[in-house]
Amino acid sequence: MWSRRRLLLAAAPSLAITRNAYAAYPNRPIRVIVPFAAGGNTDILARILTTRMAERLGTPMVVENRAGAGGSVGAELVARATPDGYTLLFGAGGPLTANPVLQARLPYDVERDFRPIGLVGILPMVCQVTQRLAARNLPDLLALMRARPGLVTVATPGNGSAAHLALELFMASANVRASHVPYRGGSAMIPDLISGTVEVAMVELPSALPLHQNSQASIIAIATDQRSPLLPNVGTFIEGGLPGFTAGSYGGLLAPSAAPHEVIAALQATLAATLAEPAVLSRIAEVGAIPATEAQRSPEGFAAFLRQELVNARRAADLAGLRPA
Repeated sequence: MWSRRRLLLAAAPSLAITRNAYAAYPNRPIRVIVPFAAGGNTDILARILTTRMAERLGTPMVVENRAGAGGSVGAELVARATPDGYTLLFGAGGPLTANPVLQARLPYDVERDFRPIGLVGILPMVCQVTQRLAARNLPDLLALMRARPGLVTVATPGNGSAAHLALELFMASANVRASHVPYRGGSAMIPDLISGTVEVAMVELPSALPLHQNSQASIIAIATDQRSPLLPNVGTFIEGGLPGFTAGSYGGLLAPSAAPHEVIAALQATLAATLAEPAVLSRIAEVGAIPATEAQRSPEGFAAFLRQELVNARRAADLAGLRPA
């Protein structure tokens, strides 16, 4: 567990690296590994953050996309990197939450190998339907799923993704079954959703929002406690009859666990200052993400958030009967 003691120990400098070596940190470009393809929601959040952070730090922050294995390829790269603060992970729900629950031979341990720096934003899940489907709200969709058990097709960005876990939790909570259609990323399923080849999608709000705004596919429910200001006329899953149902992915910055204290402190202070800027907060909200709270922008707050997300993921997997493979 990420106890306060463990966080402090993880942040302590390596015996092989002196404190003086980091007095001028950073003095060269910083790599930020995004474990998904360019243009996705995690990538967008990473670029919003790092563009302004780089200006504050006075050195480039180079976003590098390393997709593969649901985010595990990029996460492993950072876990094995030299812990000098020049290779960081912009982590998300796949590699940090879903994969530890669903992948039996994960090549890293989230709590052992990473040091949280701060959460940036939460990407709420939504339920979106093709315009051809006769369902304009969540109760309509539930009625249709009960009338056609196991036949309504629901797309997600992939097996083992945060959206897949959200779908399984949704079906278990509502006591309905549907036909899961996994794709290789959120953008891959858009043409099929528009055409009606698949009828429903469980997907992060930023991916769904443009289609909704252009009347190509309708968002009928959002998995948050309250309605989104971007979608004031769209009810929550809770309003649709599923008490307490919330789900989403997220984006946040992490370092290898042995990164020196001075490095973590410098990065966290810069991240927190960046996320306090109204222009940055506005940009994060514009793309459909929920900006992290002030507490979540700290290493301790982000660690607590990750612990709870792992609890939620295990619950969803247990309800759905999913086992590590």
